[in-house]
Amino acid sequence: MTKDVTQYETVSTDAGEARVTWYEGTRPWVVLALGHGAGGGVEARDLQALAGALPAHGVTVALVEQPWRVAGKKVAPAPKTLDTGWRGLWPALAGPGLPVIAGGRSAGARVACRTGRELGATAVLALSFPLHPPGRPERSRADELLGTGLPTLVVQGGNDPFGRPEEYPDGPYELVEIPYGDHGFALPKRAPLGQEEALALLVDGVAGWIAGLR
Repeated sequence: MTKDVTQYETVSTDAGEARVTWYEGTRPWVVLALGHGAGGGVEARDLQALAGALPAHGVTVALVEQPWRVAGKKVAPAPKTLDTGWRGLWPALAGPGLPVIAGGRSAGARVACRTGRELGATAVLALSFPLHPPGRPERSRADELLGTGLPTLVVQGGNDPFGRPEEYPDGPYELVEIPYGDHGFALPKRAPLGQEEALALLVDGVAGWIAGLR
């Protein structure tokens, strides 16, 4: 699907200049703000798939590039600095006057979980939430996810080394599994479903959950 970028916006924050790419929804009723992970930007396949599909469902998608990424740095700063950048962006994200769902992938999901309620988000979308570092399940970050205080959806790859769906504790959130997916929702060639099918599952799961918030 061809994505219709409606606006690029640069926003000054206490962590530096951030950038928002807007994909305006058809008769929009909600904004979905999506931050990226610590190892990549808004070109991630899941972020691009949602930006391409959700505007037709009345969802304006805002892809957020954190200041460190805009500045061309290769390593993400500490979580506190990521939160500072996100807080500084929030007035722009709320600018259209619509409810805002705070979201992101990996490190961006953690930011959304930590700050969503404080900033007045209506819900939280956590894509590839890094439940723990690979191979270190004892270093759980479940408290961030369980403490959002908001309707929360996790979308997780079945083979994500940062936390497989069966590792997640019970809690007040919903979870959509993308079978065979890794941390970036890539599938091995031997998987019985294709990459496009996996992304369709992701988009359908997110779209259905957002519709239920209306």
